[in-house]
Amino acid sequence: MEFGLLLKGFATVLQPTSLLLILMGVVGGILVGSLPGLTATMGVALLVPFTFGLPVEQGVGMLLGIFCGAIYGGSISAILI
Repeated sequence: MEFGLLLKGFATVLQPTSLLLILMGVVGGILVGSLPGLTATMGVALLVPFTFGLPVEQGVGMLLGIFCGAIYGGSISAILI
């Protein structure tokens, strides 16, 4: 039974709409994280309004993309400056 739920979760995440929103979150997170002084947590807080109209699964996926992108974006400004 739990294996079926796992497959259902993968099917939800691998939908094209979900993947596009995760990609948009990563790009937005990289933009926020690359700015000096803005952290990943602040980036998530700033970009939360973009997820208000989305279904729960897609909104959480986008927030995870924002967070991961901001962590990576923070390394850009740390290495180059």
